[in-house]
Amino acid sequence: MTGRSHRARSAAPLTRPLRVGVVVLTTGERPTELAAALDSVRRQRDVDPRIVVVHNVEIPDAPGVLEGDGLAADVDLPDEAAEPDDPEPDDLDLGLGAAEGTDVTVLRPGSNLGIPEGRNLGVDALDDVEVVLFLDDDGVLVGGDVLARATAAFAADPTLGAISMRIVDPDTGRTERRHVPRLRVGDPSRSSWVTTFLGGASLVRRVAYQQAGGLPGRFFYAHEETSLAWRLLDAGYRIRYAGDLQLAHPAVAPARHAAYHHLTGRNRVLLARQHLPAPLAVVYVLLWAVIGAVRSPGGRRALLAGFIDGLRVREVDRTPIRWRTAWRMLRYGRPPLL
Repeated sequence: MTGRSHRARSAAPLTRPLRVGVVVLTTGERPTELAAALDSVRRQRDVDPRIVVVHNVEIPDAPGVLEGDGLAADVDLPDEAAEPDDPEPDDLDLGLGAAEGTDVTVLRPGSNLGIPEGRNLGVDALDDVEVVLFLDDDGVLVGGDVLARATAAFAADPTLGAISMRIVDPDTGRTERRHVPRLRVGDPSRSSWVTTFLGGASLVRRVAYQQAGGLPGRFFYAHEETSLAWRLLDAGYRIRYAGDLQLAHPAVAPARHAAYHHLTGRNRVLLARQHLPAPLAVVYVLLWAVIGAVRSPGGRRALLAGFIDGLRVREVDRTPIRWRTAWRMLRYGRPPLL
């Protein structure tokens, strides 16, 4: 969808249960974890979720997805989009045994679409649901009423556009600071209004998702949720961090390789160019260039290349958020600069 998103409309709260769907991206490399993730969905009470598994498998020419969008040809893709050695046809089904069943639809796009476009594909297949859960293939819903409580929250508040769940380590029960989407983390169990969400542990209102245009496929990896979150906020929706809705996920530090820094730099520039008023866009890019260089001195070269590639992208659908949206984000504790 291009152009300005529709505004969220106030409406009476719904009294009936909302229909819910689940989108899981997988490469088939974690069959045990995938089985546990799907089982946690099947154990949910008082809901009848539709499940879509997107087999986002890698192929040798996966980098071509990004040609023309500012990805340098010599940059290797991150692990989430890494490329195996010429997979045989039989290998493409490896690890999907857990997804077999009448309650699961498996989509095989035939190439690595990237995280955002893979999730868009899953949402498109769920045309009869009202709420969509994005679940990592190694995440597990904690408790049997997570989806029932989440859909009840959407039904009670028509302006609620997305929910970010609390991620806990399955062994320690602790939540890492980076998994709480607010600057002042405080108590991770405390719920609050926020300005972004975590992609693999979130729920979105499908109509809001469509109105905002979905996730930006050209991002491929990194910061796609921020792009969607800003557009949801600008359309009048709100985003809730729900500290009482938990998802267990191993506390593994994300890899910080050249492709990560490159895509981070490129996508931050695209975020600014597409979504921020000109004065904020300039400050945002300069600020994150400095922050990135200080945080990751070993990744400065790749980060700079990413920033340059982001500036080189010619066609950008520029629909900056309103100044009052930026002000609302500041009131929520996170202006669109951080």
